[in-house]
Amino acid sequence: MENKFTTATDFSDDGFWSKVVKYAKKAGSEVIEKALWLYFAAQRDDTPIWAKTTIYAALAYFVLPIDAIPDALPVVGYSDDLGVLVGALAAVSMYIDENVKTQAQDKMTEWFD
Repeated sequence: MENKFTTATDFSDDGFWSKVVKYAKKAGSEVIEKALWLYFAAQRDDTPIWAKTTIYAALAYFVLPIDAIPDALPVVGYSDDLGVLVGALAAVSMYIDENVKTQAQDKMTEWFD
């Protein structure tokens, strides 16, 4: 039987940036902001492996085309993605510092303003 769970190994930088850039406006600023917080927190040297694994698994779920709720559905399409991202944020919140939020805000300003 095939494993249907998303793991951290399913994450790729290229896949993440491709989806974020392509769907930023459609997914909405809240989803993208949370994804960027996680991404930039994973780039920190002091973020431990367990936290990076949690982050990359959540981001892999975000970038993979197969979701519990298809992203193409209006309004609710990204709600499952947001739920996964928020769950990961709760687990690794101690690594979401002001520097991470500033990096995310700079990228959000570039895309949304």
